[in-house]
Amino acid sequence: MKKITLLMSLGLSTAVFAGAQHAYLYKDARIMSMGGANVAVGGYSTSVFANPAGLASIKKDHGLEIELLGLSVGGSVGFQDFANDITDALDIEDEEDQFTAIANVIENSSGNHYQLDISNYSSVSHNGDWLAWSVGLLIAEDTALLPHAKGGFGTPTGVMGLQSRAYAGLVTGFAKSFNDVGPGQLDIGIGAKYIQNESVQKDLTLAEVTDLADNSDRFIEDNLHESSAFGFDLGLNYKMFQETPYPTTFSMSILNMGGLTFDSETNYVRDDNESNPNYDGYSVYGDQPTTLNFGVSVSPDVPWFEHLILAADYVDALNANTYYVINSSGATEYAESDFMKRFRLGASFGVIDNSWFMLTLNAGLYQAAYTAGIDMQMTVVKLSAATYAEETGLTGSETSTSDRRYVVSLGIGW
Repeated sequence: MKKITLLMSLGLSTAVFAGAQHAYLYKDARIMSMGGANVAVGGYSTSVFANPAGLASIKKDHGLEIELLGLSVGGSVGFQDFANDITDALDIEDEEDQFTAIANVIENSSGNHYQLDISNYSSVSHNGDWLAWSVGLLIAEDTALLPHAKGGFGTPTGVMGLQSRAYAGLVTGFAKSFNDVGPGQLDIGIGAKYIQNESVQKDLTLAEVTDLADNSDRFIEDNLHESSAFGFDLGLNYKMFQETPYPTTFSMSILNMGGLTFDSETNYVRDDNESNPNYDGYSVYGDQPTTLNFGVSVSPDVPWFEHLILAADYVDALNANTYYVINSSGATEYAESDFMKRFRLGASFGVIDNSWFMLTLNAGLYQAAYTAGIDMQMTVVKLSAATYAEETGLTGSETSTSDRRYVVSLGIGW
C-alpha cells in the first residue's frame, strides 16, 4: 500500500473528533440503502462485515460467485465545494490575503462534517451443500473534514481537525448450517480479518493548514501512524418458521474479537517534535472495537414481489464505540450510548430477478434518518446507489451533526 494514497487526501482532510462516527471497515451500498440492517439478512459476500453466518444465506444455485471489481465511492453533501474553496484559498499568492481567505472558508463551514470514502472489495464466495465460504480483498481510503474555527493564525488553537487513513487487508468467512436444531435451523459462522492501516489524526492550526500544501512530506513523516492488526468474528443465525409464509431469522454476531486495534498506546509527536503526553493512549484512527450485535429479519411470501425482506438490527450493544476530542491541549474521551444511533431498520423489495437482469429497491432507517437506494445487475455488471445520514460527534452535544451522504458502487462479477 503506497503512502501516496494517504498523502493525496491529507491536503483536504479535517475532523475534530477521532472516532466521530461509529468505527467501520466497509459500507456496502446495498446494505446501507436498507438502513444498514444486515446482521440477520446476509446473502452477500460482504455479510462478513456484519455477521459471518450470513454467508449461509448466499443462494446455492448461484454456484461460485466471483466479484472481480467492487468499486465504491461515497461522500457528504458539500464535500467537493468545501475542498474547492480551501484549494482556491491556498492558491492565493499574497500571504495575508491567503490567511484571510482560508479563515473565512473555515468560519463559513464551521460545525459541518464532511466525509469521502473510496473502497474496492473483490471476493470469491460459494455456498455448497456442506459449507459456505468467502475470501475477499479490501482496499480502502477515507478522509473526514470538520472545520471548527476556534482559533486563528498565530494561535495554538486548532481550526480544523484531521483524520485520514488508507488501509488494506484480507477478509475471510465460513458458515455451516445445522438442520433440525429444535424447531429451526442453526447457522454458525466464523470470520477473520488481517488489516494494514496507515492513518493520521490531528487538530490543525490555521498556520499548519496554510503550511500543509508546501510541506506535506514532512507532515506525513511526523504524523503518520503505520500498523497492522488481526481480529476474529463469530456469528449465529437461528432460522424458524421456514415452511410458513413468514420465515424468520434471529441473529447475533461478535465482531473484531481479540481487538482489531492498531497499537493504541502511541505517543503522538507534534510538528515541533515535542512530545505531548496528553495524546498517549487514545485510539488510533481506524481502530475497530469488539462489538456485540443483534438482528431479526422476516421474509413474508407476497405475490407482487420477487422477495420482500424486513430487518431490524441493534449494533454495538455494549457501547464499545467511544469518542475523543482532540485539540492542542490533548485528547478527552467521551462515552456514548444513544439507542437510535445503534438501531437500524430496513426493507428490501425484489422487483425483477431472472438469469440476465435483477432489480431491487431498498429503504430504511439508519441513526434516526431515512435511507434509500437501488441495486441492479445486468449479466456481469452490478450497480448500486444509496443515500444515508451519519450522525457524527457526541449525541446531544454541540459537536453532533447529521451528515447526509451518497454512495455509488460499480461491480463486475458473476
